[in-house]
Amino acid sequence: MPIALPKELTSGQQEPVPELLQPYENFPKKISGPTVWQAEDFRSRPDLWQRQWTPELIQQLEEAFDKFEATGKTLPEINKVTFPLPSDVVDILSSIRENVVNGQGFILIEGLPVTEWPVLKSAAIYLAIGTIFGVTLSQNGKGHVLGHVKDLGNDPTQIHKVRIYSTSARQYFHTDAADVVGLLCLHKAMEGGESDVVSAHNLWNTLQVERPDVAELLTRPDWYFDRKGEVSDGQKPWVQKAAGLIPGHSKEQLEAIEVLEQTAQRLSLHMVLKVGDIQFVADTHVLHARTAYRDHLPPAPRRHLLRLWLATPESQGGWKRPFPDSANEKRGGIQVNDQAETCPLDAE
Repeated sequence: MPIALPKELTSGQQEPVPELLQPYENFPKKISGPTVWQAEDFRSRPDLWQRQWTPELIQQLEEAFDKFEATGKTLPEINKVTFPLPSDVVDILSSIRENVVNGQGFILIEGLPVTEWPVLKSAAIYLAIGTIFGVTLSQNGKGHVLGHVKDLGNDPTQIHKVRIYSTSARQYFHTDAADVVGLLCLHKAMEGGESDVVSAHNLWNTLQVERPDVAELLTRPDWYFDRKGEVSDGQKPWVQKAAGLIPGHSKEQLEAIEVLEQTAQRLSLHMVLKVGDIQFVADTHVLHARTAYRDHLPPAPRRHLLRLWLATPESQGGWKRPFPDSANEKRGGIQVNDQAETCPLDAE
């Protein structure tokens, strides 16, 4: 049973409702529509997935920040009411949001002048932009609504307790515990740390043709997700997809994981986030990955991205999900007990 939390808190990772899970034979053999895309179509048409801030829009964002700052409110208090954006900005972002939520599922918005702004200003404007896409969620056991993707020197092999975003290791294709994930680049790595995205529906179609046995195996409700120690009182240390204790992966499952990764790599679109660029990706139908990276030596700043996890609840046109919190405003995310939301200005 899901843990009862105040509605203003993130609902957290929950196990699916068994009655809402579908057997493989009920899955479509081929998916069509705007969520299905091929990387080669976007490589030749950057105008389909890249946008730029104009000087006029930047000025409007700065004026909106000045008004918010004058209220004395803090970063965790940012929402559409406390930090309203100008109508021109809202109209553009709302159009982009529709394409992210129900279309291709990703976008790159270039040119936020973060090198000219203090981190607080960049963070506040970024959070305000995020409110157009969804409702902010806690991303870890510390309640971080403003996340920081930065190498803290953690050991990526300690997979039972270390989350890869706090290392410089490669991130394999995955989705996060949200509907939309956003990244704002404050500092680039010296080498690597670049992004890949792939249409999950194109990936599904390809597996149905090339490896239907893997597609079938991936739909079974017997996969498990480790909570990496971010566990509320009374919770199991993993998200359980079937009855019984957590087993090791079978030989067939290990092969399925490898086939999924290799196929996703082959079908993916590669992109590089420059300083000031924002990437939004729909976790509902796009998988994303990151290459390993090597950082600058001190005193140069290390690679640093601000991250948002956003819910697009059903009340805001979001997709229905087979989880008990599908109708919640702050569905998904990571919530440990009643930890309050925080917005630190650096990784911790």
